[in-house]
Amino acid sequence: MIKPLNVDKLYNHCDLKIFDFKTTAELEELDEIIGQSRALKAISFGIGIKKEGYNLYAMGKLGSGKHSVVEKFIQSSAKDEEKPAEWCYVNNFEDPRKPISLKLLPSIGIQLKNDMEELIEELQGIIPSIFESEEYRNKQQSILNKLNEMKKQSFQELKERAKQEFMAIQYTASGYTLSPMSKENKILDKQEYQLLSDKEKEQIQEKIKKFKAQIENTAQDMLIQSREQQKEIRELERAMTKKAVDNSIRELKKRYKKDKKVATYLKSVEEDIIKNSQDFLVSAQSNLSSMGIRSAKESGIFNRYRVNVLVSHKDEDGAPIIYENNPTYANIFGEIEHIAQMGTLLTDFGLIKPGALHRANGGYLILDASKVLMQPFVWEGLKRMLRSGEIRIESLAQSLSLISTLTLEPQTIALDVKIVLIGSRILYYLLYNYDPEFKELFKINADFEDDTQRNDENSLLYAKMIGMIAKDNGLLPLDKKAVGKVIEYSSRLAEDSQKLSTHLGSLSDLLQEADFIASKKKLKKITKAEIVEAIVEKIERSDRIKDQIYEAIQRCTILIQTDGNAIGQVNGVAVLNLGNFSFGHPSRITALTRLGKGGVVNIEREAKLSGPIHDKGMMILSAYLAATYAKDFPLSMTATLVFEQSYGRVEGDSASCAELFALLSSLSETALDQSIAVTGSVNQNGQVQAVGGINEKIEGFFDVCSLASSAKRNGIIIPVSNIKHLMLKEEVLEAVKSGIFEIYAIERVDEGMEILTGKVSGISDKNGKFPKGSINYLVEEKLKHLANKSKQKKI
Repeated sequence: MIKPLNVDKLYNHCDLKIFDFKTTAELEELDEIIGQSRALKAISFGIGIKKEGYNLYAMGKLGSGKHSVVEKFIQSSAKDEEKPAEWCYVNNFEDPRKPISLKLLPSIGIQLKNDMEELIEELQGIIPSIFESEEYRNKQQSILNKLNEMKKQSFQELKERAKQEFMAIQYTASGYTLSPMSKENKILDKQEYQLLSDKEKEQIQEKIKKFKAQIENTAQDMLIQSREQQKEIRELERAMTKKAVDNSIRELKKRYKKDKKVATYLKSVEEDIIKNSQDFLVSAQSNLSSMGIRSAKESGIFNRYRVNVLVSHKDEDGAPIIYENNPTYANIFGEIEHIAQMGTLLTDFGLIKPGALHRANGGYLILDASKVLMQPFVWEGLKRMLRSGEIRIESLAQSLSLISTLTLEPQTIALDVKIVLIGSRILYYLLYNYDPEFKELFKINADFEDDTQRNDENSLLYAKMIGMIAKDNGLLPLDKKAVGKVIEYSSRLAEDSQKLSTHLGSLSDLLQEADFIASKKKLKKITKAEIVEAIVEKIERSDRIKDQIYEAIQRCTILIQTDGNAIGQVNGVAVLNLGNFSFGHPSRITALTRLGKGGVVNIEREAKLSGPIHDKGMMILSAYLAATYAKDFPLSMTATLVFEQSYGRVEGDSASCAELFALLSSLSETALDQSIAVTGSVNQNGQVQAVGGINEKIEGFFDVCSLASSAKRNGIIIPVSNIKHLMLKEEVLEAVKSGIFEIYAIERVDEGMEILTGKVSGISDKNGKFPKGSINYLVEEKLKHLANKSKQKKI
């Protein structure tokens, strides 16, 4: 007969002798990550290799500290890397709709921006002063005088020719007049003109027509000369402006001569300023007329000469590390903003805004995989730009034809970035299998462990990590016993007494809650009592449903028998998960057997409440019965199995062992002890296999038994392979010590039947016969009897 487990098998206490500190305040900071050597090696490789497609996907449970570990690891590497180039957008003077991108050395972007602002500010004063200089006025007047002299001479010659033919040309404000003259060179009045003969009048009209045409030709020549004069004046303005601009921009050209693209840009700036020198005059006049209230800089007249610095690394060390918490399309790839003027949306290169890709270019961009996939078009856009190696800023609304407003087409920017996606394992496998491009772009995966080995070395490291979390979050230090309790709690989270959980989120939550309790007590450190209290309060905040189910069991609404004996009936134990809280509760499992050929009928399956894994367990039961008892005769039995008062879906095979016990009890007509519950799965050979949630299942049955004070002894049967997972609460340990509660660990079905029935299961001899009177013998005889009856019915 199997004996109950000793209490020392039920809980792995932390050995406080390995700690040589009083509180965690004395501990050094942890300089390594516990239990993540595999993931760190993958991260190191992914960061080190600078080839296309070697981006990184870090996967693991939510709250396992993936983000902080990845960022901390990258920081240690990025600080020794060179600063990346800076990127600016400047105006394209040939086509303003296509701004030009400039790649500049670190800190040069801001410098170029300031230099351009200083240049334009300087020219705003210099260029107007040039047009007010004596040199310019003299040259301009010389050009004007030349035309005036030409006009004067041309019209004087015309007047002389007219005078010779006794015609007078007079110029007035409204134009010119032609009048006939006498031989005495006096203008004829109206009466004198009337006295002339018709022939003379006709001759005069011919002369008027002749000289009128000559006047018009001369005026046309003067107009042409006036245009030439304007060209000369403009050439003068250009020459004077060029002289001023050359002097001002010469130093800039010298400073940026090594950068051909910047040199080309400065040349185009110079040409545009010379071409549009009048803007500086208009600006100066506007400033004077507005009494200096609104400067030219504010008016935006010179915005085309500004430099839009997208990204500057002036104050950074090493490569940039960017984490984008809200990866919308605009936040990742940048956007082109618009401003409303007179009911029209306008934009220019100065309204181009950078995205996370621009800020991380030359460094590292960390993104949450699930957030990226939930944002429309972001995932496809990210893959497209990684493949092309360029960042293209484009309006999403424009590309989708949602708006017709004209927008910019900025020149692309070369992309050199390492993308780090952080997400769950299931998301990684889905992307890998269903997105062909994913495996080409994210060739490195860092898989974070959920737990690590619990030994003295790791326990010491864990203590340091606890101290580091307390320090980083401004919490009170923990004493030695508190640290030991946290380590034990970590094993409980890992569901393994020989493991430590690496889920930093749960650990941090526990410490902060314990700190709050200690602070309320006005303590200077966190002790074991505060840790225990924090754990208890955490459970109490979430166990309302558990209390309701236990109350229903206590009031016999849910029928659970925890004492006495019954045939074909056993207490299985299930686990109910409620978000951050899970608990175990017993479920009555019953079995009925009769003559038939239906095999084992799963009522849950017939009612469509059974999951595939539970169905698999049922099939294994049929295989076990046939292989163990009905090798030489047909299995002529119909058995029905059901979870009583179960109204939801049943999944998992952890009750298959209990179901088999109920089935064997019904076939052998041997009662089972109802004070002992059962959990464990079984295979075709009758071996009992490990199940999950073992601690919650044991504690759940223990709590229900505690409600029924009539029972003197209760217990539970578990698989031997689950012993290493046991980290039971203190109440269970005390009950085991006092003999009130017993925990049995079995390897085979026969051992469990002996515990539940108090009878020998029986081992078959060399002829395959079971000992008479044993459980197995009774089962076999019952099956033979059913087979014979089935044969007789056929005859």
